[in-house]
Amino acid sequence: MKVVLLGEIKGKGGEGDVVDVAQGYAENYLFPKKLAVAATKGNLKQLEERRNNIEKREAVRIADANTLKETLEGKSVVVDAKVGDEGVLFGSVTSAMIADAVKAQLGVELDRKRIELGKPIKMAGSHEVTVSLYREIRATLTVLVGVTADEEVEEEAVEETAEAEAETEAAAE
Repeated sequence: MKVVLLGEIKGKGGEGDVVDVAQGYAENYLFPKKLAVAATKGNLKQLEERRNNIEKREAVRIADANTLKETLEGKSVVVDAKVGDEGVLFGSVTSAMIADAVKAQLGVELDRKRIELGKPIKMAGSHEVTVSLYREIRATLTVLVGVTADEEVEEEAVEETAEAEAETEAAAE
């Protein structure tokens, strides 16, 4: 069944797209939630009249997503979590916890559903997380779990010092 989408639907398309979906999906989900209308001649004609407005909104959404990407790209956020022996967390870090940390530390509000963890974070340390901002626009964010940014720098400095001492001892022998 062909339908005209009235909003962004993950995996199907964006506003104004004409897509083919199963009849049950359209009648039981899309139509009641007003996410789509049937692709009749009248609805297609209305779509053509609204096409210019849709393109303007799309351009604004893409510009906003790119601005947000520049704000988030390469930034770090610290998530407090209880850490046990050997850096194992009690529980795990969720996308909601990351979204709260981003809001508190960077002042940017993110939908937790847009944070792509892949697998749960169950170890302390630095983790790369992808945030899906709009369609194919994604930003990469570093999440520091159980470690503050200052501690991370100190740990790297200690490791570098230890490596330098080991090289000095090896050269002396």
